[in-house]
Amino acid sequence: MQTSPAFEACLPFVLREEGGYSNTPGDHGGATNFGIIQSEYNVYRHSKGLPLQSVRLITSDEYREIYWTSYWLPHCAVLPPGLNLSVFNINVNGGPGRGTRLLQQCLSIPVDGVWGPQTDKAVADIIDLISIIELFHDNERRFYQAIINHDPSQKKFQSDWFGRNDRCEIASLGMVKKEPMV
Repeated sequence: MQTSPAFEACLPFVLREEGGYSNTPGDHGGATNFGIIQSEYNVYRHSKGLPLQSVRLITSDEYREIYWTSYWLPHCAVLPPGLNLSVFNINVNGGPGRGTRLLQQCLSIPVDGVWGPQTDKAVADIIDLISIIELFHDNERRFYQAIINHDPSQKKFQSDWFGRNDRCEIASLGMVKKEPMV
């Protein structure tokens, strides 16, 4: 499996946040292990010509490859340290592409979820990375609040979502300031 120093620096945060196996009633993702939902694991195993099995049995090589190909590439790899963690984390927690939409919002460009030349240029033109990361996490809070407002049954995940967002913001800002992640 391919990897990079930036991916290796961000992955431990996501793995700590995702934890191990869960199948929480009311969680729309269903059975999940290390942040990988059963349906995604089925697609992965099928693509490799492997028999389907419970996501409980996912190996570290498998979830690392899924994280790398489905959530990190291609865009987190081109982002500056700190912002790469923020986008990677919400891609895992909010679905692939969520990070692109939140980033486009922060960069004041059309929010279409498609990473193209306009997004590339806006990322290259970032001057104040700290402000962008702070705005990104403010927008992420609004994203979670919108979920709760739309479906009050999801309120039970509120403290997890907002806590994770706060911890990611601190870790992302620490990467910009070259502080060790805890």
